[in-house]
Amino acid sequence: MKVILLKDIKGTGKKDQIIEASDGYARNFLFPKGLAKEASAANVNAVENAKKAQQHRENVEKSSAEETARKLAGKILKVSARGAEGGRLYGSVTSQELADALERQYGVKVEKRRIESANIRNAGEYKISVWLYAGVTAEMTAVVEVSA
Repeated sequence: MKVILLKDIKGTGKKDQIIEASDGYARNFLFPKGLAKEASAANVNAVENAKKAQQHRENVEKSSAEETARKLAGKILKVSARGAEGGRLYGSVTSQELADALERQYGVKVEKRRIESANIRNAGEYKISVWLYAGVTAEMTAVVEVSA
């Protein structure tokens, strides 16, 4: 009997895969536990449409991320932090502060985990990398200034 797997099953197959299963295994194990459904024409068509819709959503997200990366590439992100006159900061500039500055200055909202930067403890220029999507990053320059 041909069935469509609804979840990954170790030793059997991955989600949305069409496999050949014995009648007893399908009727007594896979169907009652909600792990699979019969591979009828309507079910196969529904799975293929869901895959196409997911692929389309991923393409739209990736193109949006690439557009944002082009917009941000090479831009300067200005951050102000408290510090002494010699340029030494009281503490450091965190990824969250960089994310907040990015949202304020360019209107791009990213999580702090997606910003990669060196340990910023002094005033000056630093290279930062903003991860927007799988394989899509934007390289920027963060300028840290000392405020009173």
